[in-house]
Amino acid sequence: MLAIPDGYRTNVREYATDADDWLGGLPGLADRYLAAWDLVRDGEDVWHGYVGIVVPVRMPDGTAAALKISYPSPESAHEAAALAEWAGRGAVRVLRADPAHQVLLLERLDNTRSLRDVPVPQAVSIWGALMRELSAPLPPGPQPFESLAELSRRWLCELPDRWERLGRPGPAWLLDEALAVCRDAAVESTLGQGNSLLVHSSSVLVHTDLHFENVLATPDGARWRAIDPKPLLGVAEFAVAPMLWNRLGELDGGAEALRARCHALSEAAGLDRELARRWSVAREVENHLEYLESGLPGDATRSLWVATALCGRADPGVDPAGLASL
Repeated sequence: MLAIPDGYRTNVREYATDADDWLGGLPGLADRYLAAWDLVRDGEDVWHGYVGIVVPVRMPDGTAAALKISYPSPESAHEAAALAEWAGRGAVRVLRADPAHQVLLLERLDNTRSLRDVPVPQAVSIWGALMRELSAPLPPGPQPFESLAELSRRWLCELPDRWERLGRPGPAWLLDEALAVCRDAAVESTLGQGNSLLVHSSSVLVHTDLHFENVLATPDGARWRAIDPKPLLGVAEFAVAPMLWNRLGELDGGAEALRARCHALSEAAGLDRELARRWSVAREVENHLEYLESGLPGDATRSLWVATALCGRADPGVDPAGLASL
């Protein structure tokens, strides 16, 4: 019987109102897929992220694999489709899937080796190479993923209302910065200006949560692979932000160093530096509001600092190393 880690129980309970009911059925759900897919557990270890749990298994031919079961959520609803599109190109390979129940059988990666433990300059280089692999255009045809143009239009409607409801929790110019890039993307998409910088890569599948801990090494240590995508159709520059709001304690130079990291990531991945900066600001403004709405003022403070730092207007008296622990 699957033993559910306490940390995972806490995560799911924070995320879902029906967490206890779902967690109660999780061991039986895992057993059903072990039997249906002819898998055997490979030891007693159980790994987990926020809403996904991973069980090391062996396939009938002895191949090491990983059975991933996620609490059903919109964020992970299209994970299987995204991984199938990448087909092992820069991302973990999906071997079998039941998308309706958000259950995946994945190739086994080394969960003890992530970019979190790699020096930042080397991690930036590895991340850039992965981004070049992940950013190949998709084939023509309908896709299930939300587009950046759709997200931009939604943010244009929602961000001002949320900002007012929360008591204008930041400088007005910062909200204007976030809305400007959303407005440009939404308008240019509507006009069909396919050669525009903001929408020219609209067929690129973007991994929107590609931070240090979502890049793992292969078992032989020879390659790196992205995991846990939150897919979106849009410009690859949208992917930069998670690498900026993590590992702030290692910045040597405060806001200027953060902007330098943004530039380095863009260069490593072959992206437009200014567009990467603008989308990172917008994403952190939205994060700032979401953290406040969720009762996480420390995380909201971090997001506000990152957004203002990327605009060259951060408080010079704030130490990002202190924000990293919030």
